[in-house]
Amino acid sequence: MSETCGLDLDDIKWDLGRFGKLHVRHGKGARGSGPRERMVPLINGADRTLRWFIEDVWGQFDDDHTRPGAPLFPSERKNADGSARRVGDDALRNGLDNAVEAHLPGWMDKLTPHVLRHFCASQLYGNGLDLLAIQEVLGHSWIATTMRYIHVQQTRVEDAWAAGMERAAKRLEGLAR
Repeated sequence: MSETCGLDLDDIKWDLGRFGKLHVRHGKGARGSGPRERMVPLINGADRTLRWFIEDVWGQFDDDHTRPGAPLFPSERKNADGSARRVGDDALRNGLDNAVEAHLPGWMDKLTPHVLRHFCASQLYGNGLDLLAIQEVLGHSWIATTMRYIHVQQTRVEDAWAAGMERAAKRLEGLAR
């Protein structure tokens, strides 16, 4: 959560890559290894969601998009100069808890930001992103750490086999012509 709270508007790099990237300057560090700074591509529609948020929502909290250090996720609370403070960890956690209670009541006390991180990694892998790319997105130093985040579907082997057979059949079709 602290990664999210520490983001500034300037951390969005719209001109980098195909979708833009988010500069995570204050990444989470594990076991005293320190934070891992990284550039995360705005994939899976994150670019569109962030544009919507900045264009339609952000201005309700603050009126100066150009202020150095303007938080990407502002709080309704104000600094002494009238600018918006950063949203805090507690507000984000409470927001997630409220959403879970309203929409996924069976997941109360189970769905946490960390569980969402595992889910995201597993979805990216299941949709074909390779482990090295997922490692980069998550900011892990070791691929073994990333592998612990990936939870594959029970049908993974069967799905991979079927996809391989489809690719082979398409290649053979091209040869038969």
